[in-house]
This record gives sequence, C-alpha cells and structure tokens, in this order.
Amino acid sequence: MQFKWNVIFRCERWYSINTVIGVQLRYNYRAYPDASQRRALASAFGCARVVWNDCLRDRKEAHAAGLPYVKSAELSRLRITKAKRTKERAWLADVSAVVLQQSLRDLDAAYRNFFESVKGKRQGSKVGPPRYKSKRDTRQSIRLNTNAFSLQENGTVYVAKVGDLKVKWSRRLPAAPTSLTVTKDSSGRYFLSFVVDTEPSILPEVETECGIDLGLSAFAVLSDGTKIDSRRFLRRAEKKLRRLQRELSRKIKGSKNRAKARIKVARQHAKVTDRRRDFHHKASTQIIRDNQAVYVEDLLVSGLGRTRLAKSVHDAGWSSFVGMLEYKAVRHGRTFVKVDRAFPSSQVCSACGFRDGPKPLNVREWTCSECHTVHDRDHNASNNVLVEGRRIVAAGRVETSNACGAPVRRAHVPAQRGEAGSTRKGRTTQAGFPGP
Repeated sequence: MQFKWNVIFRCERWYSINTVIGVQLRYNYRAYPDASQRRALASAFGCARVVWNDCLRDRKEAHAAGLPYVKSAELSRLRITKAKRTKERAWLADVSAVVLQQSLRDLDAAYRNFFESVKGKRQGSKVGPPRYKSKRDTRQSIRLNTNAFSLQENGTVYVAKVGDLKVKWSRRLPAAPTSLTVTKDSSGRYFLSFVVDTEPSILPEVETECGIDLGLSAFAVLSDGTKIDSRRFLRRAEKKLRRLQRELSRKIKGSKNRAKARIKVARQHAKVTDRRRDFHHKASTQIIRDNQAVYVEDLLVSGLGRTRLAKSVHDAGWSSFVGMLEYKAVRHGRTFVKVDRAFPSSQVCSACGFRDGPKPLNVREWTCSECHTVHDRDHNASNNVLVEGRRIVAAGRVETSNACGAPVRRAHVPAQRGEAGSTRKGRTTQAGFPGP
C-alpha cells in the first residue's frame, strides 16, 4: 500500500495561468537518496537556511537603524561570495552556488509579496514579513535551475554536489523541466518537484452546469442531486494517532527513541493528508469534466475553524477543494464562480423564491410556508447557489467564453501545489523525459 501512495498521491501538478496561452505544471516524484546523498542534501538544506537567515538579519538590522534597503547584489557579495572565504562560513563552498543564490532570490520574493500586500496590490489574505528559518522546521527544501541538475538516461536525476538520485517515475514529463525543487517533509520523505511549460488542456464544451453546497454530514451536494459522502480521514485515523502520540509523549526528550516515535506520528499524518488530497482531486476533476460552469459558495473557513466544529471543518478541507475546482476550471476552459457567503442559500425556497428565515443546523428537511414544497436542506441550497451563480455570470461580473466559444483571459489564479489523476485523454504522455 505504501508503494501505491508513492505513485498515486505524489504525482502532483502545479500550474499558474496568466493567459490561456501558457501553462506551467509542477510534477512531483518520490526520491530515494542513499545515506551519503541524504547527508549531502542535509548540508544543502542547512546552507540555504543559513544564507536566508544571514541576509534577513542584515535587512532587519538596516531597517532598525534607519538605513536604506539592502540590495540583493550587496547581500550576494557579502553573505555568499565573501562568506565562503571566512573560517566561520567556509562550509558554504561544499554545496552548489545555485542553491545559495536561489535562497537569496526566495527571500527577495518573500519581501516582494510582503510589500505588495501592504500596498494592497496583492489579492487574498495579508502576507507577513519574512521570518527566520529553523533546522527543526517540518519542511526543508532547496531550489535549483537547469545549471545545477539534469535528467540521466538511466532514469536518475543528477543534482550538483549531491549525485544521481533514484526517482520513482510514475509518469513521463511532457517537456524539459525549467527548475527543480528538492523537498524533505516531516516524515522523512524526499520529493523532486519539476516545473515544465505546457499548453492548456481545454475540454470539449458540455451543456450541464452545477451548484455545489459544501457541508459536514455530506461533503458536497450538487444541484443535480448527487451527494459526495464525507470521508472523515482524520476521524478514522484518530485511534491510531492517539496511540502513536501517547507513545511519543512517554519517550525521553532528545533520545533516539523519541525521534523514531515522532517519525511514526508524522507518517500517519502524511497518510491522512495524502488520502484527503487524492479524494479532493478525484472529486474536483470529475465535477470539472462533467460541467461547463461550476458555482460554489464562498465559505469563511478561517472563522468556522474557530468554532466547536473546528476539527471536522479542517478534516473536510473545503478551502483546498475549492482551490482545486478554481484552478482546474481555468486550465480546462470552464467557468467558475464563487457565490458570496452572505447569500442566504439555506433560507430561500428554490421552487418559489420565498425566504423562509434561518434554520438551525439540525434541521435537514423543511417545508416552505409559501408553496408547501418539502426541501432537503443541502439540495435546496445547491439549487439556490446554481441560480445565484447564473445571475452573477449574466450580470457580467465573471469572464466566460465568448460568443464563438473561444476562452478569454481570466483573472490570475494562485499557483497550486497538486493535481493527481490521469493525463490528457487517459494516455501516458509520450514526449519529454524519463518515464517508468
């Protein structure tokens, strides 16, 4: 079963679409470094972290002293080039210079996102300033460009000053990769993430549309009556997690047995995460393929996560699911609309439009006092979301396909970390670099 998880859950694809012309996909594969390669990767993680922290410290001290913002060229000269010649930082020369330069570029990107968020130029939630990194962080990573890695004919991936990494190829890359990110998660697994440039995959148009009501008793109810059951992945794993956490708490801090117990807990959480992600991808892909337009309510998950239903809300993973629907709709030429969370989808009769007032959560069926229609609460809400979504599209607040059926430019969609599923038309991609 562990082998299947490596193949199914980690074949992720990331993409960012600014126009319908270009698509960037991210393919993730499980890597199996040997002992010496793990030591080399640990050294690379540490060096990248030290460069990040040193450069961040310089900029914070300059800001506190009222000095101008320290430029990247100056930081590169002081904290990378000159630092290698000192006794305290001589070990920076043991790793590829590309790793160190990319760490500085990542810091620049973090500052850029922070400044744009402060000025209101960045959409979404507010972004805080960069913070120091720790060797105890749950995720360690390095980023490389094409100068520091290459794909070998024998199926391995060469990483500069690390060696040829053994990779579990679950599918072929559709094109030559432009960058590589090597990641180690909290459970000790290593992953290689390749970014490739491809064309968007526009699906054939269909006539159906659907509204979606998300919930806890049923994960999602579609306006056509389809119900997607809630899998409750965390709830089902709680018994084993409690036992593993209890064993961890009994170990002496700093001991090797405690480190082993921590790995067991992290692996169990990773399994829960992988199962939930796979479920989200399969459900979202099916919905996007079957419907030309998808309408979903914009839930305030951060607020619901502070209520007594917090564990169930986080276990459902609504935000992740809605994000998958959004970027897959953009990639495949579908229409996606978020209905405002203030819309009373559970209070309005979908048959006559009469607003019957709020109802507690334990009321799953109700009868309209105007037309006496008996409603299932979730199905009625999904029908109302469908009607409201169509009204939003008709009002011109969402860009859809033009009169000739050609997709037009949509709003920028944040880069996503994964898409597990089949390749286009269910066939393995033939072009590109190595495969199974």
